[in-house]
Amino acid sequence: MSNFKSIVSLQFFFFSSISLLLLIPSCLAYNVVSFGAKGDGKTDSTAPFLRAWMSACSSTSPSNVYVPKGTYLIRSVTFTGPCRSRIEFRIDGTIVAPVDYNVIGSSNFWILFYKVSRLSIYGGTIDAKGHSFWSCRRSGHSCPPGARSITLLWCDNVVVSGLKSLNSQIMNMAIDYSSHVRVEKIRIRSPSGSPNTDGIHIENSRDITITDSIIQTGDDCISIGTGSMNMWIQKIGCGPGHGISVGSLANSLNEAGVQNITVANSVFTKTQNGVRVKSWARPSDSYAKNLIFRNLVMRNVGYPILIDQNYCPDSNCPHQNSGVKVSQVTYKNIQGTSSTQQAIKLDCSQTNPCSGITLQDIKLTFVDPRLKRQALTYCKNAQGTHRGTVIPRSCF
Repeated sequence: MSNFKSIVSLQFFFFSSISLLLLIPSCLAYNVVSFGAKGDGKTDSTAPFLRAWMSACSSTSPSNVYVPKGTYLIRSVTFTGPCRSRIEFRIDGTIVAPVDYNVIGSSNFWILFYKVSRLSIYGGTIDAKGHSFWSCRRSGHSCPPGARSITLLWCDNVVVSGLKSLNSQIMNMAIDYSSHVRVEKIRIRSPSGSPNTDGIHIENSRDITITDSIIQTGDDCISIGTGSMNMWIQKIGCGPGHGISVGSLANSLNEAGVQNITVANSVFTKTQNGVRVKSWARPSDSYAKNLIFRNLVMRNVGYPILIDQNYCPDSNCPHQNSGVKVSQVTYKNIQGTSSTQQAIKLDCSQTNPCSGITLQDIKLTFVDPRLKRQALTYCKNAQGTHRGTVIPRSCF
């Protein structure tokens, strides 16, 4: 883990340096209003936004796309790079999606940044108005797949700071095939019953930092998918939601693994899970290793510590053995209350048992006032050690 700590230290230095650089006022500003956008919340401003972006992106000097105060309606839009110089996207107003969810719901993306490097996105609010889309999903009618609110795809050296994302149709933010991304001081809010509205989803990406943020949603606050490595997550307020999850893995046989993930100094409030590793029970060559969960507070959380290698959210379960190899997972200084009796649940694969699990300084309580039932630890096919005081009692 010493190499990982070195990576994190260098990453922190890099992001501190780039953050200071990005605070320098841009030489060229491109106001979307100057390109025809109207902040009345009704006029389609997609084309003016694109014109402002293309002008800024083609500038040989550092440039700024500026969204002033007001409410701007845009349809699905792709801001494409590479750009010729550093570019800033600063939002002082609010960006909203059309009321008709079909307008963006069939595109998979609402606001997409594609192959952009040296990008900073500051402030403002984006509201996807997902309520009618969620109603369609619940009704069982034929609905479009839904759109992610903001996506970074094949991007590098990105800072997202101070953004507020509301009512995403599905994922609020997605980071795919990207590197050196820092997400800070953001606020994500979707109702607890909104389906598949992950706060931030990361996949096939590396060197990602997420910090100082509040995430309230209907699915995972943060989900870490295949091919993700070198991630630092800290100072997160999670809840409502499903917690912070690695996976689900074993979606396919040939699948990249997850490694070097740290979640620290965060609070979970009334979430379905706390910190979770999940994989389908079917063959896979994937893995999850070198995971650290430390200094966490659980407030009335179902399954505060969970490894679930028999993950199946519906009735269509594969009923096989997970091929995912889970190893070197550390849980340290995790305290609070569990809303279920199994405060620690390690349900691992029969053919690929979890190994190198460490439980250290854990205090999780559950008290049923009528039956006086205490919290329990459940372990199946899990191998590891415990250190310090572990409550409920360790199974190792």
